[in-house]
Amino acid sequence: MNSEKLLAILKLQATKNVGDIIAKKLIAATGGVEQVFKEPKNTLHKINGIGTHVTDSLFANENLKRAEEELEYIQQKNITISYFLDNDYPQNLKHCIDAPILFFKDGNINLNNQKIISIVGTRNITLYGRDFCNQLIEDLKDYNPIIVSGFAYGVDICAHKAAIKNNLQTIGVLAHGFETIYPKTHKKHISEVHKNGGFITEFWHDEQPLRENFLKRNRIVAGLSKATIIIESAKKGGSLVTADIANSYNRDVFALSGRSNDIYSTGCNNLIKNNQAHLLSSAEDIVKMLNWDLLKTSTPKQKELFVSLTDVEQKVYDYLQLNGKQLLDVIALNCDIPVYKLSSVLIQMELKGVVKPLPGKLFEV
Repeated sequence: MNSEKLLAILKLQATKNVGDIIAKKLIAATGGVEQVFKEPKNTLHKINGIGTHVTDSLFANENLKRAEEELEYIQQKNITISYFLDNDYPQNLKHCIDAPILFFKDGNINLNNQKIISIVGTRNITLYGRDFCNQLIEDLKDYNPIIVSGFAYGVDICAHKAAIKNNLQTIGVLAHGFETIYPKTHKKHISEVHKNGGFITEFWHDEQPLRENFLKRNRIVAGLSKATIIIESAKKGGSLVTADIANSYNRDVFALSGRSNDIYSTGCNNLIKNNQAHLLSSAEDIVKMLNWDLLKTSTPKQKELFVSLTDVEQKVYDYLQLNGKQLLDVIALNCDIPVYKLSSVLIQMELKGVVKPLPGKLFEV
């Protein structure tokens, strides 16, 4: 990416009153991020949801100064970036409406693997939770998943360490910039995480771990993954927010149940009771729900099906077989089939008994 385009993205990020959703709307309406700052204000006002408070903020002088300083840091430190319109932007995250337009990467990160799961939970992990987390990741290692968490106390760091122990890629999603590490006691784990994955953050290099940043960070933890796993949680906690976000993205959520009188099982028990999470008792639950057992075997050829599929139907079938349950819009995007046409294709495939519809416009083999 050239410096001019990156500077424009950073200016947009620096603008008050412009979050990721508004930023994407501006970019889409003007045809490109550089063009946002070339359009006259009266043209921008015609965009739905863009008022004077947004346009006045867009052209504030301090935005350029801050963006230039961040650009200099990125170039000096050789920070890797990921822009939401680039091909290397994580597909899982790309389909989240409020995903960051830009985030920064540090380490040996490869997000091409579709088997990505987030593991989060209480800072006050119990022996029960720790043992389960370690065993879960060990039992999943043959499937080579990427383990995502928030690099915080408790369940987070337990998941990162278990991933490293089992030689799995692990990604820490930070609630601050790269010039800070929180908590400080986890500095000793940085090099190991770098070797086995790395860190992601949407925050600029000097941003501090403010309370609101942790809540904002949670949407990336949920959005990167096919499924979010809650190991332990009290009645209230950040991991429950992550579970809510994952549910809003139509992702699977799993929760480890516990005794009714255990404080740090209350949140998980409530998620299961309210049908907001699948009951998690072993790695097998994840493998079956996410169809990883099918992925370990070769993809069935059309001749193995006792039905005849058209070329388009076979394309959709192969995609769902590889990726598990998917949203209608996501299937359309990745199979390059218009939604109106795909709906008809899926109906025919349902009648042939090779796919089934699920609530929320989801489909699976």
